[in-house]
Amino acid sequence: MPKPEAWQLDPANYPFSHRTETRFADMDLLGHINNVAMAGLFEHGRGMFNHAIEVQRRAPGQRWLIVSVAIEYIAEAHFPAHVDVACGILRVGGSSWQIASAAFQGGECKATCITTIVLTDEKGPAPLPKDLREEFERLHVKSA
Repeated sequence: MPKPEAWQLDPANYPFSHRTETRFADMDLLGHINNVAMAGLFEHGRGMFNHAIEVQRRAPGQRWLIVSVAIEYIAEAHFPAHVDVACGILRVGGSSWQIASAAFQGGECKATCITTIVLTDEKGPAPLPKDLREEFERLHVKSA
């Protein structure tokens, strides 16, 4: 398992954070938050981040698609404590961007997530609009 970068473990390095309650149903037989439930917590946090920055802005016929999601589990998370999912932009390309996320519980990083997203239209990948690119640049994570 790859070791996370030091910057990923500090919630102060992310420009956005959303607190989410864990559910009893999120636990597995070992008594910790299940890996699929953690993926759902990341999805919810990323959705709140996207909503906050209005990433849904796009031209008619365009849509954004998730290309990949990579989750690294660092430590066990537990019910009933909430999870803070912190997010920020890691990389911006011509038509794609990466969101770096980390799940914190009790101030400790429990897992990290890197999601790659691409903007498309009927012809394939589409260039990012200038205003969205500027917003992404403003919301970069503070990485080393």
